[in-house]
Amino acid sequence: MDYHPAATAYLLDQQYDTIGSIATNVADGFTMVAVGDLIVSRAVTKSQEVNFGDVVKILRDADVTFGNLEVNVFDIRSFDGYPQAEYGGAYHLSLPEVGPDLKAMGFNIVGRANNHTLDWGVEGMRETSRVLDTSGIVHAGTGENLAQAGAARFLETPRGRVGLVSFAATFEPMARAGDPAGEAPGRPGLNPLRLAMSIIVPSEMLANLRLVRDALPGYETSHCDSTSVVVGGSRFKASDIAGYSYEPNPHDVANILRNVRRGKQFSDFCIATNHGHEPGNWSQEPPDYEQSFARKLIDAGADAYIGHGPHLLRGIEIYKGRPIFYSLGNFFEDDLGTPSGADMFDEYAKDPRVDTDAEVKVAEMARGFTDPVFYESIVTISRFEQNQLAELRLYPVELGHSKRFADRGIPRLVTGPQAKTILERLRDLSTPFGTTLTIENDIGVIKL
Repeated sequence: MDYHPAATAYLLDQQYDTIGSIATNVADGFTMVAVGDLIVSRAVTKSQEVNFGDVVKILRDADVTFGNLEVNVFDIRSFDGYPQAEYGGAYHLSLPEVGPDLKAMGFNIVGRANNHTLDWGVEGMRETSRVLDTSGIVHAGTGENLAQAGAARFLETPRGRVGLVSFAATFEPMARAGDPAGEAPGRPGLNPLRLAMSIIVPSEMLANLRLVRDALPGYETSHCDSTSVVVGGSRFKASDIAGYSYEPNPHDVANILRNVRRGKQFSDFCIATNHGHEPGNWSQEPPDYEQSFARKLIDAGADAYIGHGPHLLRGIEIYKGRPIFYSLGNFFEDDLGTPSGADMFDEYAKDPRVDTDAEVKVAEMARGFTDPVFYESIVTISRFEQNQLAELRLYPVELGHSKRFADRGIPRLVTGPQAKTILERLRDLSTPFGTTLTIENDIGVIKL
């Protein structure tokens, strides 16, 4: 058979829109519902939260409904694994019925790459995959090696084929997947986006840090850098305002961009999703690297960028007619999963012979998640017409911050003053990105 380079290029060529991005290719009326973190330990479709059914209706009415699955799913009674020494801050665990329950709610595609992916080791990761596969939920971001973890996974819908590439900027070092090399096999884990962090300080502070570095034993002049100082493994740089700066690993960036490009070549609509806590859960603004990277992903073929991780809302940007969600906060915060590993008892000065798992969880939440802002979020609906984003509708939800611990964490739609508070905060966070958000009948609206 003759090889025809021109014909091959034609077959691989993408249809570009008028503003230079790879075109969306879905039927009119295509809708994507996107929410943030799914921290859910039990089946909740029969929850006593009476307004949860209104949320479920929104989830079910979309062509694709996405969330970040931040739990492992298995039955501890038959589990052939163990809690890891490295874990994502808590041993997130769900009962097996959570898989079919999420499907019943309307979730048909989830991201898996996050700081809890390997809380329960490779065994927990694999068992979670099995439950999701059995439940008919497409998932991406984990695999038996880096190629599998980074690859797009696909969902068939009547209005178009949807691809998902999932990666994490925040993760435990041993959770990172690896490819085989020679005789060495690949390593199971998640799809990583490694970040090199620098601490930014005023110039006079950098000069003092240089004196500290020079006074420490073992300092090597060959490692000198006139623009930065490394002390105790942390890199410091000078600027007018103190803060943090991040530089993505070039290899990881290239790998993710290629997988997004490939994902779009095999789909009509491609989602790129990133789990990151940087610069910290206290920040309502994204880290300095994220805007340019999100835009690169759109340019590579992503039709939406969905961020999550800091457990609170961050702003929304529209870039080349595609939505960029810098963080969608929590959708579930039903953190009742048991048991907790012994390391977590130690972390919160609890004794497993005396204290309960619930008391450990309460201590964890008290350390940094008492503010109601962590229990206020949104459900987003992106509607596409003529292969362009036509409108974003944002439904404010609240997760029961004032309820007792066992009843918290399930979303309900809110109206009135609380809806206004959530949407006005999101509007203010989105304004620096040039986004105009209006509030109509307790719903946020972004029109293009």
